[in-house]
Amino acid sequence: MSDTKPQIKLLLLDVDGIMTDGRVIYDNNGVETKAFDVKDGHGLKMLQRAGIRVGIITGRQSEVVKHRAAELGIEILYQGAKVKLGPYEEILQDLKLTDAEVAYMGDDLVDLPILRRVGFSVTVSDAVDEVKPWVDYVTIRPGGRGAVREICDLLLKRMGAWEAQTERYYKS
Repeated sequence: MSDTKPQIKLLLLDVDGIMTDGRVIYDNNGVETKAFDVKDGHGLKMLQRAGIRVGIITGRQSEVVKHRAAELGIEILYQGAKVKLGPYEEILQDLKLTDAEVAYMGDDLVDLPILRRVGFSVTVSDAVDEVKPWVDYVTIRPGGRGAVREICDLLLKRMGAWEAQTERYYKS
């Protein structure tokens, strides 16, 4: 990412390996659970308050993801997207956005078609090695452990919105 302020209007996220650590856990009844980092969620809320929309495109189908998206006020949610480029193009058309106005976080080969198109492409430190050469930024934090927050903070700072979004936390 260059030092110029990005014109990002939308952050799209994969789930497994980005919003979570990539593990899928089932209990004895076959009920799926996932662990999400609350700091990631707070970063996404700050980004939304700064006017950046957030969406999810994931290859798996999960009620847990539906609940997490609702909790965070994420209305753009595509699940079961085995080929993610179709939903991505629908989102661009619906929101009247260009590739340059989108940031995307993905960690595996299925994410490459989008990562190669967007204005700001991101993967996590524990992504598959084949993805890392294709992105603009590799996070310090691993997936599901603060990587999303790292990008939210970076975007807020680069767009000059960090102080406005955080000033209330520093007031006495």
